Amino acid sequence: MEIIFGNQKAVQAASFYLRYQVFVLEQKIPTALEFDGLDTSDRKYLVFFDHELPVATARFQTKTSKILQPDRLCVTKKYRLRGLGQQLLTCLETEGKKNNLISSELSAEMTAIDFYQKQGYQVISEPYKEDGILCVTMKKEL
Repeated sequence: MEIIFGNQKAVQAASFYLRYQVFVLEQKIPTALEFDGLDTSDRKYLVFFDHELPVATARFQTKTSKILQPDRLCVTKKYRLRGLGQQLLTCLETEGKKNNLISSELSAEMTAIDFYQKQGYQVISEPYKEDGILCVTMKKEL
């Protein structure tokens, strides 16, 4: 598995490809909501490749100067249940620590709460709708 983190056009394109497959086609999130104003040319993405095939991705962003905000994490169906989601999150948190971030807050779909709790995150909000999907905010100290 090759892991690439950066803002190169090929990395961004691979991330967009995965997000389109998982969020737009699979979860039926409208394209206009999935690809938002945060997808700028300088935004960094984390992409895992199995040879040349992108199989998992996440968008790196911060909520504040001290808070990491992992976003748009997804793994293609064929590659789920192999620990790639955990690896994505760990890589983002490691990058966050390198950038002197002290905590991580993310929006988790209700179906993913158990996954994030196993990674040390705690629910800190009431449920709310995001892009038409019921979510909660979760937090972890880095």
